[in-house]
Amino acid sequence: MSASLKSVGAITLFVENPRRSQSFYEKVFALPVIWEDEDSAVFRFENTIVNLLRIPAARDLIDPGVVASREAGSRFQLTIWVDDADRVCAELGTLGVDLLNGPMNREWGVRTASFTDPDGHIWEIAQKLPEADGS
Repeated sequence: MSASLKSVGAITLFVENPRRSQSFYEKVFALPVIWEDEDSAVFRFENTIVNLLRIPAARDLIDPGVVASREAGSRFQLTIWVDDADRVCAELGTLGVDLLNGPMNREWGVRTASFTDPDGHIWEIAQKLPEADGS
């Protein structure tokens, strides 16, 4: 294969109400919107663009694929690396964000906590834990 498929440039999340989701993302992630129209709101994280796309437009985008309902359950989560998971969890609490779980230490050496956006997309914050002595 001649093209490199090793860099994810954008993730599109299908949402019910782009303005509601835009408000949540601006508040929780403290990011400005870099593009918006009636169907979408786009944010630039450090190395990835996240596009919040209204479901009818998403149907057009992926046709003949099918947009699953929120009730179908999660099939992925998005992870943001942080230096202090407990501090970020406390900050999320002051913004009215309820955690799904955590913070908790995982056996693979990461402290994690998860929350959802208004459309049920799961976001995880993750902190690498110091390696145990002698490892």
